[in-house]
Amino acid sequence: MRVKRGVTTHRRHKKYLDLAKGFRGARHKLYRTAREAVERSWSNMFVGRKQRKRDMRELWIMRINAGVRQYDLSYSKFIHGLALAGIELNRKVLANMAIEKKEDFAAIVDAAKQALAAEAK
Repeated sequence: MRVKRGVTTHRRHKKYLDLAKGFRGARHKLYRTAREAVERSWSNMFVGRKQRKRDMRELWIMRINAGVRQYDLSYSKFIHGLALAGIELNRKVLANMAIEKKEDFAAIVDAAKQALAAEAK
């Protein structure tokens, strides 16, 4: 007796066509192109998750640099000063402080400056 696979194939095709909802043209109508588009989108999603982390770090560094420049210090010297002072705050927290808590950020910048001055002596 033969095995009829219509239901299984239809279910598999429907799964990909549902995932391709919102795609334009044949990419949401035809199984083969829909599957290719969906699988490509999965790989782009994977890359995008890594890219977002890089983009956020880049943004935090820009914000810290802008905040530190007001105190006549560069970003790289500031980070070095923090290491010397033993302050272990990540860039996300520092960027947030530079925008929302300027007085606390100023205190951290002063601590970094003092550590840099102590190293120079």
